[in-house]
Amino acid sequence: MDRGTPALISWLALASVALITVITTLAMAFTTSDTERHGGWLGVAWMSLLRTLDPGTMGGDTGGPVFLLLMLMVTVGGIFIVSALIGVLTTGLNYRIQELRKGRSRLIEHGHTIVLGWSDQVFTVVEELVEANQGERRSCVVILADRDKVDMEDAIRSRIPATGRTRIICRSGNPLVRADLELVSPDTAKAIMVLPPVGDDIDIDVIKVLLLLNSRKWSGPRPTVVAAVQDSDNVAAARLAAGDSALVVDAEDIAVRLVAQSHRQTGLSSVFNELLSFMGNEFYFREEPALVGSTYGETLNAYELGIPAGLRRSHGEVLLNPAMDTVVEPGDQVLLIADDDLLIRLAETRPAVVESAITSAPSRSPKPDATLLIGNNSRAAKLIALLDSFVQPGSTLDVAAPRPPREELLEHDLDNLSVGYKHCEPTRRSSLEALNLGEYQNIVVLADDSIAPGPADDRTLVTLLHLRDIEDRLGDPYSIVTEMNDDSNREVAQVTKADDFIVSTKVISLILTQLTENHHLDAVFTDLFDPEDSEIYLKPASNYLVAGAKANFATVIEAARRRGETAIGYRLARHGDEPPAYGVFLNPSKTAPLVLTGDDAVVVLAEQ
Repeated sequence: MDRGTPALISWLALASVALITVITTLAMAFTTSDTERHGGWLGVAWMSLLRTLDPGTMGGDTGGPVFLLLMLMVTVGGIFIVSALIGVLTTGLNYRIQELRKGRSRLIEHGHTIVLGWSDQVFTVVEELVEANQGERRSCVVILADRDKVDMEDAIRSRIPATGRTRIICRSGNPLVRADLELVSPDTAKAIMVLPPVGDDIDIDVIKVLLLLNSRKWSGPRPTVVAAVQDSDNVAAARLAAGDSALVVDAEDIAVRLVAQSHRQTGLSSVFNELLSFMGNEFYFREEPALVGSTYGETLNAYELGIPAGLRRSHGEVLLNPAMDTVVEPGDQVLLIADDDLLIRLAETRPAVVESAITSAPSRSPKPDATLLIGNNSRAAKLIALLDSFVQPGSTLDVAAPRPPREELLEHDLDNLSVGYKHCEPTRRSSLEALNLGEYQNIVVLADDSIAPGPADDRTLVTLLHLRDIEDRLGDPYSIVTEMNDDSNREVAQVTKADDFIVSTKVISLILTQLTENHHLDAVFTDLFDPEDSEIYLKPASNYLVAGAKANFATVIEAARRRGETAIGYRLARHGDEPPAYGVFLNPSKTAPLVLTGDDAVVVLAEQ
């Protein structure tokens, strides 16, 4: 009886057979004439079966009193048996539904993307995967986390109500347990993403999941595995655990590089958000036999839709903004920035270049900077070392925090920066005013990682409000770049009119999503965040075009080409406060009229 619904149904079937057999035997023994009139033993057995299943069948019975009594007995017995059957089926069905709602059933799917773990990043990941798969006939994203299945589905549905053709499936299980991992059919998956969980020692859990995946015996081709670790010291261990085929992203290093590159370039975070997101322009590889034999510089204006940003050699090497005389060889792929791979198209005729609009004036020489770093966290030392490689000799940086930083932070061996300390309570207006903010060109506000992300963002918002009000009174002498933990707070923080917000968790989510769709982009992102290679810069438009001259973007591309740079867009200062692009336009029309002023900037890929 404790073996579940199938066993109970079997017992009821046996009880029905026993009842029918007994009643039929009694009828044969005591009502011979009535039994023969109804077809003998088999006929009475059939009548008993029908009355067991349907009590209303006995309404037209005829025969002697004993025969009718026996038919009544089999009918009453049938009522109990059928009632019990209905109860058993209902209970069993409810049990199965509850089991399915627990998310413990094995997935039967092919070509799906698996997300292991649960955090706020999962919403960005799912939203991006839905956008990436808009052109697919069917796609599936499976989430495995140690949470209730219904709660996960409700949370995703409330944040992402429309998922288009992409099905979102949740399974409850611990990604660290091999049996739970098998619930999501990893053998037939297209890609597996390991998200850092919420809590302490999150890198340890990520590394253990990578070990589990790497030690697993795969029945087919191994899917692409991507993961992110929060502490740079754990990157080597994570990559060893993941094996050669997996991709591990250093979240801390990317966050620091974003802050370092953005602190002197207003709008850079908007450029990265668009390039890393599937909403807008992103990177694509495309083989173009028609361009074989051409130089990279000649490919820049060869497309009607799409802008080249580099090359991928036939042996796999990726060159971001290579030398302009680099020849496109057979088997090479062009790295393009486009709104969609279906929209990439070669131009029948190359766009006209307005030579008179190209400036011949030399670029403005960079000057030493004075930077104020408000706050102190675990990333400060790495940030200061990286800022030293971006600024000019003679630049200064002051750390303003409630407590002095470690001595090694102030005594760091730097080439271009001199570092000092000033006491400051970042949320107090009087403490900020005492810093003489008018002496600085750049201010960087770091998120406090000693408290929870939510309260840390709240403190940052108060600091930004004070800084903006002080700046308005001083006449706009400095730019403000700040770290945020939650992207939803970015919209709230727009009232502060800070120049750039760096939400590292969102950026990491976008990178992981891009890598699940195309793992070859790992080399592109590595170059973008490496100061030794070509990076993205927002340079003054006056370096390329005569201010106020009528031209087009093809002219900007040509002006940048002559400097060994690749122009991919521009930023209009008059739209700098307008979301979501904040004045940034990537992959614009090459032939549409364009007039840039001295306050505007050109987005380029360059080494310096």
